[in-house]
Amino acid sequence: MVQVRLADAGDLHMTWTWTRGAQGFGTGHAPGPDVDEAIRALAAELPGGGTEGMRRAFESGALATYEKEHRLFRMLAEVLWPPGLTDQIRQVSAHLGRPLMRLQPSPRVAQIPWELLAVDGDDSDVRLIDLVDIATTAPASLRRPGTTPNNQDPDPDSDSDAVVLVLDPRVPGFRADSPLGSVLGQPGSDPALLSLVRRRLDAGTVVPSVATPAEAFRRTDLDRDWLGEALRKGARRLMYVGHVSGAPVEGGQSEDVTLHLCCGPRTTGMAEPVRTHRPLSAKDLLLGTLPLRADGVPGAHLWPAPPRVALIACESGGDLRFAESFGLATAMIHNGAHLVTATRWVLPTSFAFHRLAGVPESVRPLTEAVVAVDAAHEDQDPVRHLGAWQRRQLDQWRAGGRIEHSPLLWAALTCIVR
Repeated sequence: MVQVRLADAGDLHMTWTWTRGAQGFGTGHAPGPDVDEAIRALAAELPGGGTEGMRRAFESGALATYEKEHRLFRMLAEVLWPPGLTDQIRQVSAHLGRPLMRLQPSPRVAQIPWELLAVDGDDSDVRLIDLVDIATTAPASLRRPGTTPNNQDPDPDSDSDAVVLVLDPRVPGFRADSPLGSVLGQPGSDPALLSLVRRRLDAGTVVPSVATPAEAFRRTDLDRDWLGEALRKGARRLMYVGHVSGAPVEGGQSEDVTLHLCCGPRTTGMAEPVRTHRPLSAKDLLLGTLPLRADGVPGAHLWPAPPRVALIACESGGDLRFAESFGLATAMIHNGAHLVTATRWVLPTSFAFHRLAGVPESVRPLTEAVVAVDAAHEDQDPVRHLGAWQRRQLDQWRAGGRIEHSPLLWAALTCIVR
């Protein structure tokens, strides 16, 4: 395993250290103006909020065509990635197999999909993910309450066999076709999603309790109180697929990012209501009701996170872009999670692929991502499992350049570990 750390100090500085059977270390740096220019170039190509921001990414963005995407990530690698580290990775791979990279980004480069960097520096298309499995490391200062760091991911069956599924919950006051409407489409219309729920039902306990898989989608009863009760009973996994509203990076308040459940406006919480709905903020998850009343309870007691959490929503891992990371992903780790799969940028839905790129309705890229994350979280090694799926997507992207295999969606996913 190689541990890579990046730091912003005008220029971008990198250090790396090999562990677990491999030895070595190194340093690198990139000039600040070059880094800033590269980051701006990437940001201009990522999906944006709203219809127009998403349309631009599909119609003219670099991630929508293989040739432009390859050029972009060659440029990023030339600026950000030290060739000496690539050489060491190849040497370790030759003797020990594909290594794991735990990469702790600085806020300035936290949105970069490192997996896509074209690291050979020539006309070949070798990406970093071809050489290593990559996990994002949460800030070193983040600790679970009352625990010490532990490099070992626990057995997912150790505490409970329950899997908590929050799949496209109905947000009060928002129609299915509104900005906080459905992300997965009509309940029961997607065979792959129904099969996912069926597999979980056959394997053990699913919360909420449902008689048929279709009942797990677009529910109206999955509010923060329900979620807290479900988590306090014990679970080995939580999967959320829905909406996250990010906080502006320039504001510096990562704790203001919110997750949308079925909570009404009178629900107790620290986020302001939106129409007839009060979102669940990262501040709620961290502080619970401590700021709201004298007998308040910490967030880690109200919403104890299971070992593995998936937050499949727009920019659900965006808190790493802040100087002080107190967003949803890091709140889940603070509350007990060992691994959180989250996203680096705004996610296109399958409907966006259909409407903006002309992809047949039978092709559902977001569904494929949800199924892949679910399978990875059931695996003993979720980082390696998800990385293998991303490599298959990359191989299809190279071979055919079809928009449904574009990194627009799958490269947004990252596993954040403590």
